[in-house]
Amino acid sequence: MTTETDMVFRFVNSTDTNVDTRTFRVYQVVGTAAYEELELYKFSHSMTGSSGGTTTYQRKNMNSLTFETVGQISWSSNAIASAVYFGLEEVSVKDLRKVKNATSHSRRFKSGVGAGYKWKISENRSDLYCIDSQDKYIASWSNDERILRVTPRASAMLDRLVVTCFLNVWFKRLGRW
Repeated sequence: MTTETDMVFRFVNSTDTNVDTRTFRVYQVVGTAAYEELELYKFSHSMTGSSGGTTTYQRKNMNSLTFETVGQISWSSNAIASAVYFGLEEVSVKDLRKVKNATSHSRRFKSGVGAGYKWKISENRSDLYCIDSQDKYIASWSNDERILRVTPRASAMLDRLVVTCFLNVWFKRLGRW
């Protein structure tokens, strides 16, 4: 499923024990010999004292090399995310994790331009992969490695893939696939 040309992203949890697990960083692996990595995303969950809150995510601007806020995830509890903002576009989490039927092993979502995609559980029951409407591979998640691989043709929707991957991994871990 994966190819040598895939972009590789490693999710790294904070080592601070006082931080919510929705606070993490995403590094793009750019080298092949040793792990050469570029910090590309920062996810930061506000600790408001309640179980809800907001996870803000930032992406590194490659021109200025500064992080810019590109969206946020609104949570009504630890187990319920209600909305995701991709810039100014608000999308219901239900629309990012649509279920076709009760026994479905996939979660459907649309890109910002309306194309359909779905995350599916891999045969090993631990990993995920994402396909387009023609069943062509565009991304995969390795749970053991905490690595997201994305085909170059899907780079224009990288924010959406990173966020939907995170949400699906989060809910799967909570037993709410």
